[in-house]
Amino acid sequence: MAAELFSTSLPHGEEEEEEEEEETKRSFIQLSEAKESADRHDDRIAAPSNNNGEEEEEEEEEEDGEERPGWQAHPTLRERYMYSDEVELDADTVLATLYAAKKYIVPAVAKACVGFLETSLEARNACVLLSQSRLFEEAELTQRCWEVIDAQADLALRSDGFCEIDRPTLEIVLQRETLNVREAAVFQAALSWAAAECRRQGLAVTPRNQRAALGKALYLLRIPSMSLQEFADGPAQSDVLTLTETHNIFLWYTATNKPQLDFPVGKRVGLAPQRCHRFQASAYRSNQWRYRGRCDSIQFAVDRRIFMAGLGLYGSSGGKAEYSVRIELKRQGTLLAHNLTKFLSDGSSSTFAVWFEHPVQVEQDTFYTVSAVLDGNELSYFGQEGMTEVQSGKVTFQFQCSSDSTNGTGVQGGQIPELIFYC
Repeated sequence: MAAELFSTSLPHGEEEEEEEEEETKRSFIQLSEAKESADRHDDRIAAPSNNNGEEEEEEEEEEDGEERPGWQAHPTLRERYMYSDEVELDADTVLATLYAAKKYIVPAVAKACVGFLETSLEARNACVLLSQSRLFEEAELTQRCWEVIDAQADLALRSDGFCEIDRPTLEIVLQRETLNVREAAVFQAALSWAAAECRRQGLAVTPRNQRAALGKALYLLRIPSMSLQEFADGPAQSDVLTLTETHNIFLWYTATNKPQLDFPVGKRVGLAPQRCHRFQASAYRSNQWRYRGRCDSIQFAVDRRIFMAGLGLYGSSGGKAEYSVRIELKRQGTLLAHNLTKFLSDGSSSTFAVWFEHPVQVEQDTFYTVSAVLDGNELSYFGQEGMTEVQSGKVTFQFQCSSDSTNGTGVQGGQIPELIFYC
């Protein structure tokens, strides 16, 4: 549905793009008004005539000479939504309902629609909802969409929904400084959008047509910020760039006197990971703590939505050592994310970051379980003076023991000293 709300055409200049965008909005409004008119017509046909009922009540109101308050004057959702007892929202109707609520100035219904969209917001639909939130001028929903897109940019840009967004939304996404993703993935996402745009226009998906579809958005891609290998494997072989552009970018990587490029050369800032430290001290003792391939686990809850990125773990207390580790994130027994990897510890009491493949959205006021199973040098550091509640930036964490923990880790001490997240 979201894709139908926008016209799509190849670029022919800024003035024509503005005219196309205005035409899109007019078409959307006309379609919505036509549907509403038809609905009202159906209601009139379906409504039985009652000369002794409603018409007499209307005559009595006119004779009384008293002005009845309009439906907009009713303060509650129940009273104001077209005299209906309740609002029934689902994924297929919520955008149309939000449009109607905006048009007829029913803020309670609009708020309910935005709340519904926020609860269903995830990486696969964040770009589409960003496009709609901009159309409906819902600043709060727009901000929530950006939080998801920034933290889970790789998933959001690879979603089918990204290919459905309108050109202005595409451009602001490609301009975004805080996308937490490699530029090679942004380039591939832009090509996917361009391919979808070609199909919407009934054009063959060719490099030439994809370049035309992107227009000036092509020059929002930070191609020189890729590694040389990424550039050689991707943009250089895509045939979307001209030979001159490809040649100059290669020179930019390798030459002392670098040519002037039309592409931004700086990397995106991305997001800085935050760390929640749950211990106030760490220690080690001979024969005190061993990993032994057993599970260390802890439960946590937060007071606002975050994106869990990984764990900080202790390493060997006996010198430099390599560990194999499997980390997991669960909610009520359901596995949400895991990763099997290795890390190298240097013998210090520092923590060592282990990352999930993608950041995972964690909702507020719900307990989740994180676990780690390590194999390697058995003797390790361990945490002490653990806290049941920790304030980390704007987020409050609560901890409790997990029944999955078979190696002694709990709230007061043990392993998993840090949770790494974005917020």
